[in-house]
Amino acid sequence: MTDHIITFNAGSSSIKFALFSVGADDLLQRAAAGQVDGLGGDARLEAKAADGRVLHDAAAPAGKLNNERDALAAILALMQARFPQLRLAAVGHRVVHGASRFSTATLIDATMLATLRTLVPLAPLHLPNNIAAIEATRRAFPGVPQVACFDTAFHRGGGFLREAYALPRDYFDAGIRRYGFHGLSYEYIAGRLAELSPREAAGRVIVAHLGNGASMCALRGGQSIDTTMGFSALDGLPMGTRCGAIDPGVLLHLIETHGYEAARLSDLLYKESGLKGLSGISHDMRELEASDDPRAGEAIAYFCTRVRREAGALAASLGGVDAFVFTGGIGENSGRVRAEVLAGLEWLGIAFDRDAQPEGREDRVVSVPGSQARAWVIATDEEAMIARHALRVIRAGAQGAITPSIPARHTDASLP
Repeated sequence: MTDHIITFNAGSSSIKFALFSVGADDLLQRAAAGQVDGLGGDARLEAKAADGRVLHDAAAPAGKLNNERDALAAILALMQARFPQLRLAAVGHRVVHGASRFSTATLIDATMLATLRTLVPLAPLHLPNNIAAIEATRRAFPGVPQVACFDTAFHRGGGFLREAYALPRDYFDAGIRRYGFHGLSYEYIAGRLAELSPREAAGRVIVAHLGNGASMCALRGGQSIDTTMGFSALDGLPMGTRCGAIDPGVLLHLIETHGYEAARLSDLLYKESGLKGLSGISHDMRELEASDDPRAGEAIAYFCTRVRREAGALAASLGGVDAFVFTGGIGENSGRVRAEVLAGLEWLGIAFDRDAQPEGREDRVVSVPGSQARAWVIATDEEAMIARHALRVIRAGAQGAITPSIPARHTDASLP
């Protein structure tokens, strides 16, 4: 019987998951993947096998998938039904914020989980969902090792100059620092580029993770040396509904002059800004690209301008650029965004021909032959990184796989 690792990536209204088999020499092979979208509303469970076969794709009956616990119950029941000999070696979780407490993937126990709860104020819209997923899977599989994989961990170790804000020193000591996010994605891209082009990966690389959440990272020798996000996932680039970098004086003005309180500010900055706010149409780049409304074009142009601006700052941190990588939903799929970004980065040595851009889902070069610095499109795989970290942690401390039985409340869960 083959051991498996299942990974969970819990968002505000969705949960992504993937199932990996553990083969000889601990080689991980994806067996299935999917997601639950629209929790609490028009929820839908989708899952595909590694060969593309649809395992499940249906909307949930009303009231069946209201929260993380419901979603996890449905996911686990589906995996048990489709893989009846399933034996879990570990469960891996993406956890958005580890603050200064966690700088590497960590085995979850009661003490660690209690510490994680104290960090909720650092990421109030993300950590509660991450914790809910952990609690639900611990109940489902009480004997299986659970591993937390932190999105901030990849950026840790930069020291005072890279992490401090220009506030009194006591704030830095209290944890008010630049942490950075999307670390699991950047770690995967660093490893994948090393497979595709070792020379470039060993040099100076800018990675643009562009999606509903967006950030950029400067890599030198595969290590993070600078990134656009800071203390929270609000900083840096404008995103689907998040504002990105903003003059803090604007926030003071809204508080002092317009009577904004924390909850109203949070909704504005996290849920009503970014592409959605700029366009007044949608947070979805695909909808904006399909629109002939001039506001949609302005929002796209603003987004691309900010990507170019941050690229210049990261190039300064690196002292030059050997490669530029696009990843994430927008970075991998929007030729228009890639073209508009790279058309303004010729000074970095990237020769880009918007009329000769190869398409497809495979990892590929999108700069012209002979470009001093090459531009790549590389599909990210955060789930693979979570599985790798989970396997490493249990190999370091666990005594082998455990075969769990799913309690009745999970096996009886109705699939949508």
